Amino acid sequence: MKKLYYLLLFFIVLCFSSCVDIEEKYDFKADGSCNVVYGFDMSSAVSVLMNLMTDSIKSTPQFSIVKDTTLNFYSALPDSTQQKMTVEEADMAKSSNLSVKMNLPKNIMKIAINHHAKSPADLQYYLQHLSKISMSSQLSGVTKTDKNPKGFDAQQLLAGEDYYLYEVTPHKFYRIIDKAKFNAFLKRTSSTFAMAKAMLIDMPYKVVLNFAKPIKKVNNPKAILSADRKRVTLITNMDDVIKNPSVMNLKIDY
Repeated sequence: MKKLYYLLLFFIVLCFSSCVDIEEKYDFKADGSCNVVYGFDMSSAVSVLMNLMTDSIKSTPQFSIVKDTTLNFYSALPDSTQQKMTVEEADMAKSSNLSVKMNLPKNIMKIAINHHAKSPADLQYYLQHLSKISMSSQLSGVTKTDKNPKGFDAQQLLAGEDYYLYEVTPHKFYRIIDKAKFNAFLKRTSSTFAMAKAMLIDMPYKVVLNFAKPIKKVNNPKAILSADRKRVTLITNMDDVIKNPSVMNLKIDY
């Protein structure tokens, strides 16, 4: 029973974005397209939690799995799932890739979700629907451990991303937190935040936006503007976001 508790503790903690280093990176092109990468590095959480494991638990098959793979969402989905998708969802899937690098004995657990948006409208659709992407079965199949049906599910990493409201045009990138949805997210994950804090697991959050032309205005005082005015960098952590959700608001005109 004790062994089961530690296994469940390990995977529950990893299942929330509160216990990972999160980095969002946007590369806006002159033609209006944009490459977006959501990177989730859970290595620090793995390192902390592995110290709690006994040698007998570390020697189980669940902790010896090594994965380093990249796959296209749409092509990897079963026909039954593809047939249920709307045209917009299918296009979104075809323009998205999932990269997984996992080696628990070496304290490595990284996931990156990449998407190429062809236009500002495409980017807004992607950002508004990322958390609701209808591919959970594929994500689970790639990231969970083979012999642990209650294992890590990457879909849960994006569970809270629906608390943003976006407005994206050829000359602006606006993102505002919906405080009601954010508070609901905190309520769902309060125990996980408390657990991470008790384990002294830091929770950094970094957003980097690269633009093809100079930025005219940025409204967030914590945002750092590069010397050439083509890059905005926002660095914070989940503790600060919980205290003041508006720290994540961005209104960029370019």
